[in-house]
Amino acid sequence: MPLTRRLRLAVLPVALSLVLAACGGGASSNAPASPCDTAPDFPRRPIEMIVPWAAGGGTDSVARFIGTQLAERLGTQVNVVNRTGGGGVVGHSAIATARPDGTTIGMATVEITMMHWQGLTELTYEQLTPIGLVNSDPAGVTVRSDAPWADVKQLLAEAGAQPGATTASGTGRGGIWDLARAGMLLEAGLPADAIRWVPSEGAAPALQELVAGGVHVSTASLVENQTMIQAGRAKALAVMAEERLPNFPDVPTLREQGLDFTMAAWRGITGPADLPEDVVGELSCHLDAIVHSPAYEEFMGTAGFGIVWRNAQEFGAYLAEQDAEKGEIMRAAGLAA
Repeated sequence: MPLTRRLRLAVLPVALSLVLAACGGGASSNAPASPCDTAPDFPRRPIEMIVPWAAGGGTDSVARFIGTQLAERLGTQVNVVNRTGGGGVVGHSAIATARPDGTTIGMATVEITMMHWQGLTELTYEQLTPIGLVNSDPAGVTVRSDAPWADVKQLLAEAGAQPGATTASGTGRGGIWDLARAGMLLEAGLPADAIRWVPSEGAAPALQELVAGGVHVSTASLVENQTMIQAGRAKALAVMAEERLPNFPDVPTLREQGLDFTMAAWRGITGPADLPEDVVGELSCHLDAIVHSPAYEEFMGTAGFGIVWRNAQEFGAYLAEQDAEKGEIMRAAGLAA
């Protein structure tokens, strides 16, 4: 065989291996196909994403958008399944008790740090594996447009002078917006019932009750109350966030009004306990890319939802902080079992 041909044949396998390595494939390559491919054998089959709340709601819509994006990135199906009931207990329990192989994940919500304090379940965030926080919407203080209070200070002054005369709503008793009310009052040095809570089926019916004059205050997120605010039938006195919201630049935070208090409803992707680290790493990496994509920003902006990202480790620390904070407020407000 001519020497030149033997050299060409000898070089061919080397060149082929270099091409495969550049494409992220090939048995001789130790590098992953992409920065997110930390678990080479994952996923082996379709993934189920459990949502503890009903179809059509905010949590469901965010989960379905993320599921679609995640399916494209993983090259498999991501099926969103709504497991409702028990104030979130049923769905969160289904996430926690799933097989820890990455084929079942779920959209956990703030209620995972509240339910056990209420005595609804023994399930806690420690029975979940955090993967990534993807959203947060702070509570607000919304009143009717003709309400006599120009700011939160005036509202709290009246609540202190006439305890129980002012009413608030936004969710059921012990829900996240009830906790926002109680925490704000306690931070102001007032009893937790200085503004009396009127339970409702959610933010929407509470808002209708507000504009009808049935209650005085809604502590639901400004996103949930924005229709009446934009229509001029309600006005926002404050937002319980670290800083003002882009969609409500004229609404001051509680901190700007002398109260160092924040409260928000949030959503994050989790899995059952003992989920393999490489699977967590891959899913968290993909979520990072999704949350920081123009498509997610457009979707969340159109819906009015806030974008907050925390990776797996940061989300885990956040869950611990949230659980301790919720327990402290609920005990002080008489909302703990």
